[in-house]
Amino acid sequence: MAALMSLALATLGSCTALAPQAENVTLYLLAPELPHESSVARHDIVIAVAPPQAWPGFDTEQIAYVRKPYELDYFTASRWADTPARMLAPLLARALERTGGFRAAVALLSTVGADYRLDTEILRLRQNFAVQPSRSELTLRAQLVDLRNRRVVASRVFEETENAPSEDAFGGVVAANAALQRALGKLAAFCVAEASAR
Repeated sequence: MAALMSLALATLGSCTALAPQAENVTLYLLAPELPHESSVARHDIVIAVAPPQAWPGFDTEQIAYVRKPYELDYFTASRWADTPARMLAPLLARALERTGGFRAAVALLSTVGADYRLDTEILRLRQNFAVQPSRSELTLRAQLVDLRNRRVVASRVFEETENAPSEDAFGGVVAANAALQRALGKLAAFCVAEASAR
């Protein structure tokens, strides 16, 4: 019996030694400083922000990078705190509010009372190490949908790049936030211009 117990303990010990050890993972946020409130004319328009989508490879909490074309890789000890698409949703609503051009910008829980819906998609969010210094590359597609007439009234792709201040995940995150800050400003201005022109 004692021999069996010793064998069981030895087996358990060897399994524990082979088990992967928990690694320390650093979590990062997409949390750029939003554009300052502008002085555009306020319109009696309510815009609903649909949950953003993301292309395959970017709909993950893993932070993506590339070293050569067509090959996507991910940092092992660094992660987004949530998927970029989910972090983007409240940022879009706040950026639209801060334009001052809408009566309200709301999350798309219900389209009742909304005049337009903003659909967005992350086409690319990665750190590119094939160039020096490395840079963060962000591509967003936005579509403005007229909910009364049920049609897309405007569509645009926003592309931003920003050199990373350091050649690591943190540098890429800093650059991604700077690129997103610019993209949000342009996207919000696009929505105000297109919605108020109709």
